[in-house]
Formats: sequence, C-alpha cells, structure tokens
Amino acid sequence: MHRIALIALTALCACTNANEPGRAPKLLTALPRELTADEQRISTAANAFSLRLFRGLNAAQPDSNVFVSPLSVSMSLGMAMNGATGSTLEQMSAVLGFGAASLDEINRGYAGLMALERGLDPSTTFSIANSAWIRQGFPVKQPFIDEVRATFAAEVAHAPFDATTIRAVNDWVSAQTNGRIPTILEEIDGSDVMFLVNAIYFKGSWRDQFDPSKTSTETFRARGGDQQVPMMRRDDEQGTGRFTFVDNAAVGELPYGNGAFVMTVVMPPQGTDIAAYAASLDAGQWARIIDALPDQLRELNVRLPRFTMEYERELKDDLQALGMTDAFSRSAARFRRMTDEQVFIAFVKHKSFVLVNEEGTEAAAVTNTGIRVVSGPPCLCVDRPFLFAIRERLSGTILFMGKIVRVPT
Repeated sequence: MHRIALIALTALCACTNANEPGRAPKLLTALPRELTADEQRISTAANAFSLRLFRGLNAAQPDSNVFVSPLSVSMSLGMAMNGATGSTLEQMSAVLGFGAASLDEINRGYAGLMALERGLDPSTTFSIANSAWIRQGFPVKQPFIDEVRATFAAEVAHAPFDATTIRAVNDWVSAQTNGRIPTILEEIDGSDVMFLVNAIYFKGSWRDQFDPSKTSTETFRARGGDQQVPMMRRDDEQGTGRFTFVDNAAVGELPYGNGAFVMTVVMPPQGTDIAAYAASLDAGQWARIIDALPDQLRELNVRLPRFTMEYERELKDDLQALGMTDAFSRSAARFRRMTDEQVFIAFVKHKSFVLVNEEGTEAAAVTNTGIRVVSGPPCLCVDRPFLFAIRERLSGTILFMGKIVRVPT
C-alpha cells in the first residue's frame, strides 16, 4: 500500500525493553484485502511520483526544509487529468507515473485506494477530501463533473468567483484540515474558471508514546551550524519500532496506532550532505530501504526532535521540470473532456503542515489546481516564416499558395 513517509534527521539506537501488554491496539499485519491491479498501479505510481517531486523540490531548495504531500498533488492533478486529451493527457499521466494506463484504470485505482486507506486504523484519523469549484455560467461538460464526483467523491459547487467564493473555498479547506491550513486561495483572477482542490488530514498517536517529562534540550547538528532543540526520547520506558542500516544510512520506522500508518525516518551516513543524499533517492533506492526493514517490531531507543512546520509552494515550475508542460501552456493545453473552451492550468498551489510531539503526529496538506480560460479571442501571431493559401472555402479549391521566409517590403 501507499506508505505515508516523512523524511527527517534523527538518531535511533537499539534497546532491550519489552512492550507493555494492552498499551497499544492490536497490531495490523495485513490489509483487509489484496490490492487490485489498478490499486497497485496507483500505489506504485504515487510512490514514484512522490520521490520525483521530492527530488525536484530538494534541488530547488537545497538549504530549506521541505514537507509536501505528493498524494495530495496527485489527486488534485488527477481530477484535472480527467478533463485532458492528447499530449496534455499523455504528459500528465507520464509525470504522475501512470504510463499507458487508461483513465478508467487510473480512476478505479484512485477510488479503490481512497476507500481502503480511510478505514485501516480506527485509532488514527486519516481523511481525503476533494472539491471542484466552477465559475457560474462557465460551460463544463457533464461527463467530467460526473467522473470527479464518482472517482474522487468530489463536492462540486458552481460559484460566482467573487469574495464569497474565496471565503467558501477557504472555509472548506479549513474544515477538512481541522483548521491546520486555514487558507489556500487569496484572490481570484478574472480568467479563473475552476479550482480543483484536494485536502488530506492525518492525526495519529504513536503506538508507544514519548514521556513529555523526558524531553530535553539537546544539540541537533543542523546544516549551517548546530542548534539546540527539544529532543523527545525513549530510553528506559518501553517502546518498539523497526530499525536497520542501508548503505550506512540509519533507517527507522515508528508505528502509529495499530501499525497501519508509520513514520519512516532515514538518516544519511555521517558526513553525507542531506541534499545530495535526497537527490539520489529514486524509486529503486526507496524500495531497497523499505525492503530492508524487518517485518517484526523490536525494542528501540529513540531520539526525535519535537517540531512544528508549515510549508507552501507554487508547484508549476517543479511539475514543468518533470515534463508536464502542455497543461500549463495557453496554446498547447487540451482539456476537451472538461470544456470546449481553451483552458490551461494556471497554478498548482500546495500548502502543508506537520506537528510531531510526544503524543504523535498531526499533518495536513492542500493542493489547489487552478484552471484558467485563455482571455480574449485567440491570437494568430505570425512572427516567423509561414505558408499561406488563397482558396474557395466551400469547395475547398486552392487558388493560390505561398511561402514567406522574409516579409517583402
């Protein structure tokens, strides 16, 4: 299944304590059912896209913290993809990792995974919500609306796209993220005709919580110099997790609740630049890391910084760098399954939040894919060599043809 993974710096070491009986819910050791082929395809694609997007953000911000929900980005763009045709659809499918899969196969995978992952751990809150906001009067094809409702359980609203719409979108986002992300929309351009919004919210308690009285100020060897941070710790109290080394990188996994959701932590080898290590993390390397983790929980000492982080980024440049170019082009974008009007993706705005403390982890993310109509009539910009013909339109008879390589004067 798709793992929710947070990559951070921490130190982990083995210990010899026993888990206290009855302290945590019964450990979930298998999915309630096997993944279908479509669900497996989406899961594999989501992981591959996660790592490609993460590598791109790391390259763009090597000295900055990064926290992103690629699954949120994938779902927001997945809704838009249902309106795409031609090379626009092909590029979006390729960047999201779906290859030659049909839209029907992709949609079945999205819907199945959403339903499966929502109910895996009753002790953990995990929600996925989608919405489509359409400017009143803008012509959108009904099959597109039906598909985003059926596949993504999206709420569809026709709105005036004024200040009331900004408030409505932000109220929806705040409600879906338990107030952790209060806004995603600050203004509406006169050419904006649709917002495709995904919100993901996660709140899980550690299977073995940290004792707040043991949290102390310790040194964190940060990029750019040491810093003093509140360090949570598990030593003599009981606690379990998974731990291994992969190519001298320390890899630990801390479960929430019944173990369906985990935090996976990777600490590069001593002396390795974190940005360089992240740049090398592809799907193959990630699979090696995950496969190396033991199946069974073991007793584990942990040192983990307590932190809260907010992150925000416009992802247009990052997605274009991955190969999704036509969708953002006023002239090349093709969303004919969505509308007969010429529209394009104007922005993909992402916001995220994470809180890691002694009790557990709370995380939220929102992605807003903004669809904009090309303003005014199309422009025939004849600014390079061209051919032309003079013809009788009804019969199609060509009367004259020409080629201009240099405009005569």
